[in-house]
Amino acid sequence: MYICVCDYTEKAETSLFVHIWVVVNKRENNGLKPMDAEQLRENAHKMVDFIADYYKTIENFPVLSQVQPGYLRELLPDSAPTQPESLQHIFDDIQAKILPGVTHWQSPNYFAYYPSNSSIAGFLGEMLSAGLNIVGFSWITSPAATELEMIVLDWLAKLIKLPDDFLSTGQGGGVIQGTASEAVLVVVLAARDNFLRRVGKNALEKLVVYASDQTHSALQKACQIAGIHPENCRMLTTNSTTSYALSPIVLNEAISNDITSGLIPFFLCGTVGTTSSTAVDPLGELGKIAKNNGMWFHVDAAYAGSACICPEYRHYIDGVEEADSFNMNAHKWFLTNFDCSVLWIKDRTALIQSLSTSPEFLKNKASQANMVVDYKDWQIPLGRRFRSLKLWMVLRLYGLENLQSYIRNHITLAKNFEEFVTQDPRFEIVTPRIYSLVYAVNSTGKIFISHTVLSGTYILRFAVGAPLTEESHVNAAWKVLQDEASALLSTSLG
Repeated sequence: MYICVCDYTEKAETSLFVHIWVVVNKRENNGLKPMDAEQLRENAHKMVDFIADYYKTIENFPVLSQVQPGYLRELLPDSAPTQPESLQHIFDDIQAKILPGVTHWQSPNYFAYYPSNSSIAGFLGEMLSAGLNIVGFSWITSPAATELEMIVLDWLAKLIKLPDDFLSTGQGGGVIQGTASEAVLVVVLAARDNFLRRVGKNALEKLVVYASDQTHSALQKACQIAGIHPENCRMLTTNSTTSYALSPIVLNEAISNDITSGLIPFFLCGTVGTTSSTAVDPLGELGKIAKNNGMWFHVDAAYAGSACICPEYRHYIDGVEEADSFNMNAHKWFLTNFDCSVLWIKDRTALIQSLSTSPEFLKNKASQANMVVDYKDWQIPLGRRFRSLKLWMVLRLYGLENLQSYIRNHITLAKNFEEFVTQDPRFEIVTPRIYSLVYAVNSTGKIFISHTVLSGTYILRFAVGAPLTEESHVNAAWKVLQDEASALLSTSLG
């Protein structure tokens, strides 16, 4: 429907009325009613049944997809259908053509990368979010979406005992990003602009970022987007002596050298649970260094942050009070379906000044009076989904004690696996176990584990964290590793 704004006249009113009438009648003639409540009820029940059956049979699939590149183009038509097809026909195609090309991240035999948790609560929250289908870029577009996000992220901040500075009741607050990559990008931009306002825009080429060489590559991508010169991204070398954590001595030396060279240290990223080694950087010491040099200190706890709801693991983020921003992925180990990456910040103004836009068509009284939070100004895109529903339902349907038990069980399973490895001379623990990551030097074709390189050694990563994984799956995985090791040794010995 097109509406032309012009002087209000009887002629314009008639023209507008006729145009709307024609469009509405065209829709009724073709019979398409995309949101028919009864059709939704019927088809959604079928979809839930299909998904439930998938989870019942998920162990029947190879965890890692076995298809070859380009497989799907050979199976699907060259063009979209002109007439509607039945849902059953689509289900048949999903079963025969789509699922073979899926790597099953929710399989109990999935031990690669880091987990991407799903749950009934998370699924229900996602379903409700899809049903409401709001685009909550500002408070006025759906007040509940903004206010629930503020409340739920305050809940979670209190569960992991973040300082009060990160709560929405003060100058800071939390915001749900898509991924940790987006989280680190927005804080790099905020820090960059904050510094350039003080020292002048011409100083961009002098700004320097610091992190360890174990830090996620998302930081380097964020620096590329933010215009930080590649040579000014200091990925400082770590080694096994410090369990691959960033050394405060090494950091201090790098900062001192850069200042002597006329450069401007402005951003430090510390990590709690690095991807390759689950290293935990010494946040307290790093934070003091950042503060002494006037730098922004960001803490990335994308994976390991979830464990901090357990008191016995909270000490891994000791020193977070020195940070300007803190991030964890609820979609990794907190039973909240992807995507739900939580970023807390002490000074929301820094984000808003860097990311805010206010075109006329988005203005409203509540925003103009600074009475509300508009999350569009805390993120890269304008639009955003009602993602806090997922986290809200996870917290309410499971409760803290069950969530703690869930985390502890995975860590126990990882510890059991570590004991298997230490008792077998054919295997080697490359680094100590932290959280649920275990390393073994081997390969397998029946379970899915990923690899990395530490100190020049190619190693396999065994990450326990899929929502369906139980002791029997870990035991079976160990059996696979033993069998493969025996086969490799017998082959090499001739």
